Amino acid sequence: MTIELFDMPKDTDIAWCPGCGNFGILRIVKSALTELNIKPEELVMVSGIGQAAKTPHYLRTNIYNGLHGRAVAAAFAIKAVNPTLKVIVETGDGCSFGEGGNHFIHNILRNPDIIHLAHDNMVYGLTKGQASPTSQYGFITPVQVQGVTNEPFNPVALAIALDAAFVARVFVGDQEQTKEIIKAAISHKGYSFVDILQPCVTFNKRNTWKWFKENIYYLEESYNPNNKVEAFKRATEKEKIPVGIFYTTTKLTFEENLPVYKTNKNPLYLRDVKLDKLTELLDLKRN
Repeated sequence: MTIELFDMPKDTDIAWCPGCGNFGILRIVKSALTELNIKPEELVMVSGIGQAAKTPHYLRTNIYNGLHGRAVAAAFAIKAVNPTLKVIVETGDGCSFGEGGNHFIHNILRNPDIIHLAHDNMVYGLTKGQASPTSQYGFITPVQVQGVTNEPFNPVALAIALDAAFVARVFVGDQEQTKEIIKAAISHKGYSFVDILQPCVTFNKRNTWKWFKENIYYLEESYNPNNKVEAFKRATEKEKIPVGIFYTTTKLTFEENLPVYKTNKNPLYLRDVKLDKLTELLDLKRN
């Protein structure tokens, strides 16, 4: 299988600014899917609203474009109906942690087998550059004219605290490392979360390509991602931003915990469940 399998027509209009980190993320995701031999018909890309959320529009596969902040909820529903699909959420830091913060929290707890790729440029890039949940303290915007006054939201630390199945942070400027970590996330069972650091070249002149390169470091090879306490400690570091796979764990997914799947592994949409059988399944759940 070649990467061209996921390519849209050459004349597809891409609505990103020249130099946007989303171009690199798109290339990385296509490469990862190709190397894992995932076919377009086996995949659903889900997004909300925003520049990051446009990514599925530029892949030749199944997509679902939902409401702002509701991408994870839609992905959860798609996976519940048909667990045979590979379901990937692509959306931004605002959509993921602002409007979608509640869904982010509770779907980590439910542990559906989906992959959440958060494009984190620390600003709202579609709606003209106001501060996002991950904007840094003191960041000046047309709305926050005196600078952001709250500490930035830390999605990696939160995901670890809630025991997400897979938690990582990457930098889009390091494409090979990012690709391998995204491949690991796609291959891991359970809620796999990857915070993708990327610049917004138009609205965020502070966190540039150069800034990220100078302010990240990679977790050492000897680091153990099964140690939750150490993972949380690393995730809360402030002097430099650690990147890599922070935490992994193995547990039953939401789909595997459903009584309906314990009795019949076929996806719901393929079943011919009669009323008496449905009643039987409901009784099984109550008991």
